[in-house]
Amino acid sequence: MAPRVNRIVTSQWTGEAADVVIIGGGIIGCSTALFLAERGISTALLEKSEIACEQSSRNWGWCRTQGRDIRELPLILESMRLWRDLEARLPGATGFAVCGTLNVFSTDRQIDEGHGWLEKARDYSVDCRMLSAAEISRLVPEHRGRWREALYAPSDGRAEPGMAAPAIAAAAMRAGARIHTRTAVEGIELSGGRISGVLLDRGRRLACQRVVLAGGAWSSAMLRPLDIRLPQLAITESTLRTEAFDGGPALSMKGGGFSIRKRLDGGYTVGFGTTMTAEIVADSFRFLPDFLGLMREEWRSIRLQAGRRTAGSFLSPQQFNRPRTDAVLDPAPVRRDLSKAWHHLVETFPHFRGAKIAEEWAGLIDVTPDAVPVIAPVEAAPGLVVSTGYSGHGFGLGLGAGRLTADLVANDNPVVDPSPFRLSRFRGNQS
Repeated sequence: MAPRVNRIVTSQWTGEAADVVIIGGGIIGCSTALFLAERGISTALLEKSEIACEQSSRNWGWCRTQGRDIRELPLILESMRLWRDLEARLPGATGFAVCGTLNVFSTDRQIDEGHGWLEKARDYSVDCRMLSAAEISRLVPEHRGRWREALYAPSDGRAEPGMAAPAIAAAAMRAGARIHTRTAVEGIELSGGRISGVLLDRGRRLACQRVVLAGGAWSSAMLRPLDIRLPQLAITESTLRTEAFDGGPALSMKGGGFSIRKRLDGGYTVGFGTTMTAEIVADSFRFLPDFLGLMREEWRSIRLQAGRRTAGSFLSPQQFNRPRTDAVLDPAPVRRDLSKAWHHLVETFPHFRGAKIAEEWAGLIDVTPDAVPVIAPVEAAPGLVVSTGYSGHGFGLGLGAGRLTADLVANDNPVVDPSPFRLSRFRGNQS
């Protein structure tokens, strides 16, 4: 089951050429379209299904600075600035609110990592601090957890995934972008070594000078016909939501075997956040050398298993990798993970025993070997910019990432230093 997503009326197809074509209607693609259209650049966004139909509507809805990879901090600080001012420029709501985020620790290792991160983050003036057990209890007096310390960011926020990307897409159209849903891009076209268009379903073609690939978990496969190597795998994240419920915390929390976020509808989004489930597919072997470091570091939390996508990736690789019209990556939720999360939640906050679970869903997170996105022009295909691999961090980063992607496409001064996000940092890549 997929979570509910606001639907918008998109543009009528004319086949007219665009300066820039964006592939992918998640929060990254929609934000990029908004920032390009506001600069007067002719932009068409193409989405094979509906806006935010995959991970952009299935995530936890956190907009956080705390705990991020240090390389992402300048980008998330820019993104948070944009989130706070966003609804004033949109025709629809995103549900954004400042609520604070709390990451709780119970082991020496977790505490050491929290202090180590905070020491590095001080260079960026992040509004974040460590709390003692007594301070946690004053902040969240209803909890029954055995936590020793926590990382607290009072200025962090939350937004509604099912509302945000559609509202941004509507704003992009109002600024002049064309957005076409149920339009699958089957290939990226080069002429004379440069971007010249995209090939679509039903034998159609759309001419353009530049392409932004913001295709999430589809991105690596879409680059393969161009002989561009993007090491990327997908992991399953399972989530549930409750019906409206009084008595839970207002801030967003992670740790102790669960994560929670208060929702605009009065319920809570609940996740596990402890185990990553990765289906074994052909790319698991193709990119194994790239991911060995991540696997060694996170071996306790990685679960490998065969699934619905396994056979198709080996037996029908062309069909498996082809983003067809209306195709949506919709994995089944891992119910044992959700059961564990719910068990830990009600142990920590006994009031949740009275909450009713409304629905469950899962999404596929596109992960890079260092869990940091790729936001970069591709030298091997002039005119192509890749913006993908957000590794479960993309929703909160979405606005800043869209701004940076638009800067790179337009050859404007980048809002932050893009070098940490270059594709060439991975083995075998020159771009």
